[in-house]
Amino acid sequence: MPEIQSPTPAEAFELLLAGNGRFVAGTPEHPNQDAARRAEIAPGQRPFAVLFGCSDSRLAAEIIFDRGLGDLFVVRTAGHVIGSEVLGSVEYGAEVLGAPLVVVLGHDSCGAVAAASAVVDGGTAPSGFIRDVVERVTPSVLAARAAGRVEADEVVAEHVRHTVDLLLDRSRVLAERVDGGRTAVVGLSYRLADGRADVVAARGLDVTATTAS
Repeated sequence: MPEIQSPTPAEAFELLLAGNGRFVAGTPEHPNQDAARRAEIAPGQRPFAVLFGCSDSRLAAEIIFDRGLGDLFVVRTAGHVIGSEVLGSVEYGAEVLGAPLVVVLGHDSCGAVAAASAVVDGGTAPSGFIRDVVERVTPSVLAARAAGRVEADEVVAEHVRHTVDLLLDRSRVLAERVDGGRTAVVGLSYRLADGRADVVAARGLDVTATTAS
């Protein structure tokens, strides 16, 4: 049986955008969600994208991008904060599973970003390990403020960009794949009200050319 050709980073991004477009329009196709697909991928997985997103319950990746079983390798943490386990998971999806696309997915009304902004403004830091999440988001808030970006959506976009940069700064594996043209990293900001995911950062991919219609 011939080996299935993996999509290019641009083709993978187009697949993701097309699915989000169907979700926004209310015309989902629910691909790869039947028993045949379940049987097909039981021997192994070959996702076309790694999706690293916020854990918010309103960001169910396969739903908002209208995909199915075996399509997305999903990693999620509150505020899409990065630790060694996240880096290892993303590297596994890209290097071992061969995904040509890594997506960082943030969203408006993010509780972690709001909490970090409140602390920067003099509020009380939360207790327990929630404090650790807030502390990891705080540099993004400070960077946004320093650049004159004070609106909530602007801070969210800055946090997505910061996360993209952090992934590539900390993961040599991912940086080498992007430099070699094998993987692209794209940052998206999701709008809860209308379901649209907008590009806010891209490494290894010309998104203006990719999204042109």
